[in-house]
Amino acid sequence: MLRTVKTETGLVRGTPAADPRITAFKGIPFAAPPVGNLRWKAPQPAASWEGVKDCIEFAPISVQNIPGLNKDDIYTREWNVDPEIPMNEDCLYLNVWTPAKSADEKLPVYVWYFGGGLQVGNPAEMEFDGERLARRGIVVVSVNYRVNVFGFLAHPELTAEAPEAPTNFGHLDQQAGLLWTKRNIAAFGGDPDRITIGGQSAGGMSVLAQLNCPANEGSIQGAIVESGIFMGFYQPRVLETLADAEKRGEDFFAFLGVKNLEEARALSAEYIRDKNNEYQGRWGTVTDGVFQPANYMDSLRSGKLLDVPLMMGYTDDEFFAVPEAESEESLRELAQRQFGERAEEFLSLIKAEEGLEAAKENARVSTIKNAVHAAFRMMEKNGMTSPRYFYAFGPEIPGWDHPGAFHSSDLWFFFETLAKCWRPFTGKHYDLARQMCNYWVNFVKTGNPNGEDADGSSMEAWAPYQLEEPICMGFRDMPKAEVSETSPLEELLIESQMK
Repeated sequence: MLRTVKTETGLVRGTPAADPRITAFKGIPFAAPPVGNLRWKAPQPAASWEGVKDCIEFAPISVQNIPGLNKDDIYTREWNVDPEIPMNEDCLYLNVWTPAKSADEKLPVYVWYFGGGLQVGNPAEMEFDGERLARRGIVVVSVNYRVNVFGFLAHPELTAEAPEAPTNFGHLDQQAGLLWTKRNIAAFGGDPDRITIGGQSAGGMSVLAQLNCPANEGSIQGAIVESGIFMGFYQPRVLETLADAEKRGEDFFAFLGVKNLEEARALSAEYIRDKNNEYQGRWGTVTDGVFQPANYMDSLRSGKLLDVPLMMGYTDDEFFAVPEAESEESLRELAQRQFGERAEEFLSLIKAEEGLEAAKENARVSTIKNAVHAAFRMMEKNGMTSPRYFYAFGPEIPGWDHPGAFHSSDLWFFFETLAKCWRPFTGKHYDLARQMCNYWVNFVKTGNPNGEDADGSSMEAWAPYQLEEPICMGFRDMPKAEVSETSPLEELLIESQMK
């Protein structure tokens, strides 16, 4: 087993996982601590060390709200359970699970980005254990990154200081973890030329951001986006520009009571976090003209995302959109703005004459389901040739809270970590998780999720999505491939987002 590995900055020692055939390396530094004058800068190279570094515990999570405090929150019940988890601005570390016995095995590699709205989250969450994936013959890497104001602040002084990397520091951390993997993963038995990136929720959005960065071409051979693509159904398509983000940054500095960047960097991380909570600041991806030349939705429309095999899907009971209108008159204004000459078609489809509330209910649509349809159609329209696979997750999720297939509930399944959950999962759930994990690993290995189950029997065939036959793999009781049906209203909304 590979228990000690030489990286570009020094030797690291891992520890046997629960299955001793897997070695887990936790807390490997991939960049310098982003503290002091490196706060709000692109990640810098990690320092070398002498001797062997023991990498047997997760590194501190990035600075964010303390997890585990809100007992009424489903995500606190589910996995953010530890208010005492170490937290530090020195957080740029990654984790590796490898089944390799030697460094020459060239196993496929899966690089994972956690979710949390780009405001919270960490790779030490219990559901992200990479062991079960690694047991199937791949190397798994999970990357920590800066979140909230530490990861996505913009300010004119930052742009003047580093115009080549003015913001999006959290995404640049993700990219640095990817590039570290490409440079170092061969020593862990991985193949640097077979890297698939994946993420869920904001992690999935981050995958799209990485595919939207031309500098990543050649470093990514496949991508998995789980509940991570959102489109502004019923809303104007506006994402924050660098100029807008800089203005928010100036406003935030004034709220902090500092005159310049130097004074802001001298503040404690905890003070900045707490003031950001007072400010109610949510910071995220900025179209900065560098890392993100355009927003990824516009790149989808113009066919400029990196063209690699792609898997995308959603859970049945996650986000839904309704028309943002306060009166029937404003609903008509929204229809005219969003659909132009097809406004009356929209209104007739939702039967607006029944009243505003009835109209809103009739126009309620699954945001991510329809976003995937729109994205895949745009890719096909723009001549992107790599295969695309669509899935829907919706089994019965047990528990006293009767949560349905809520946003993120699929994490337990494709990581096959159900045994760590408090919910009373039964045999059917474990069977489904085993097969989902199989499909994911097959995709990482070949860009095609199809293959055999553990007993050698063929799993349900999963065909790529095509406009003529939009196949969706339904993960409910057991995997079942079916055509994803869309209503006339959904078709109108999808078409409006593609223009």
